Amino acid sequence: MTDKLQLIHITQETHGVDIDLVYATDRNFTGKAIYKEAHCLLLAPAEAGLRKAVELAASIGMKLRIFDAYRPPQAQQVLWDFLPDPTYIAELGRGSNHSRGTALDLTLIGGNGEPLDMGTGFDAMVKESEHFHQGLPQHVQRNRLLLLGIMHAAGFTHIPSEWWHYELPGSRALPVIDNSESGPLKLM
Repeated sequence: MTDKLQLIHITQETHGVDIDLVYATDRNFTGKAIYKEAHCLLLAPAEAGLRKAVELAASIGMKLRIFDAYRPPQAQQVLWDFLPDPTYIAELGRGSNHSRGTALDLTLIGGNGEPLDMGTGFDAMVKESEHFHQGLPQHVQRNRLLLLGIMHAAGFTHIPSEWWHYELPGSRALPVIDNSESGPLKLM
């Protein structure tokens, strides 16, 4: 495997982020743990972008909290089986950029250690989760735009339906990575 396709471990100690991988818990929209262990992984180019995003957040006294990063295709299958809606879950034939190691689900944590109010919870599969959903309070719009600005400045793009999802542009050109059996992310 080339360096470009090598998954890098992201930890609180090495990257200065808060990690709460919800798919290793029952605190996700399926109501059950999907991963046996919580390992946060990204491809090298995404890891470099994350480092830039961490610097930008720190420059304004904030921190990033990661909810999900690399996701084995088998975990993507579990999510699709639970909610087969391409608005929120990438179809298996298309493949998720999480399964390419180039996507992150995350939020911002303020100086008080609490996450900023983004109007909905992570993984809320509702219209209000759209980046630019009208009718949300000003402070929510501001918080979402702050996260958007940090992530875009770090080289990531967003998808319209999820305020928490960011990915590297051009990710679809990369192959889906399957390390569910040999790698650290084992499924339940």
